[in-house]
Amino acid sequence: MHIVLFAGFSVVALLATATPSLAAPAVDRYCLQGTEWGYPGNCQFPSYRQCMASASGTDAYCGINPRYASANQRQGYSPAY
Repeated sequence: MHIVLFAGFSVVALLATATPSLAAPAVDRYCLQGTEWGYPGNCQFPSYRQCMASASGTDAYCGINPRYASANQRQGYSPAY
């Protein structure tokens, strides 16, 4: 009986401490945009620097993913650039 109670409390404690990391990178935060890509563009870049590296030498530019921006706006969060 004690083993079952201990196992149950262990599972509850594990679930209580297992929270999603707030530092997890957003994979689709920035979009490569331009005449070739359209709108919202190629939204596979987690950082502005990576997006700009892909845009280098082309007529493309980088912008924040509108889905990411609107999701954070609904949550009342404004990201630091």
